[in-house]
Amino acid sequence: MPDPHSRHLVTFEINGSRKTVFVEARKLLVHLIREDLGLTGTHVGCDTSQCGACTVEIDGLAVKSCTVLAVTADGASITTVEGLTDTGGELSAVQTAFHEHHALQCGFCTPGMVMSVRQLLRDHPNPGEHDIRHGIAGNICRCTGYHNIVRAVESLAAKEQQP
Repeated sequence: MPDPHSRHLVTFEINGSRKTVFVEARKLLVHLIREDLGLTGTHVGCDTSQCGACTVEIDGLAVKSCTVLAVTADGASITTVEGLTDTGGELSAVQTAFHEHHALQCGFCTPGMVMSVRQLLRDHPNPGEHDIRHGIAGNICRCTGYHNIVRAVESLAAKEQQP
């Protein structure tokens, strides 16, 4: 049986920067991102993959990072919410839509929700309300009632459909 305390050298790209770190075999990606790399926009909400607060993109796919062992990120490209702003600090289109439509209150779920919405819009560029609610179902928001989140996504999708 492998030693869960053994350390492995892992190299990956995160938000455009190449990193090489030693990680324990049992360390979750969410803890590597927050504790070792200091990228605290990725939140730990439940550690059971129920809330979606830890959602990041791995090789372009939205993934709950509390379900991923950090050693499996070797060779991957990871994007966290911190990686969405440009070098001038401009918010991404999803972040801007959330801001414009007041699609947050406490903000705890927002980073994971934003990452999930990016995946939703890649999969369904012109989603209806049902598609949006289904697409964000893996992310729990205890504050907003989801209404403004849905409106933000509808607005963004409509803007992206314009020529």
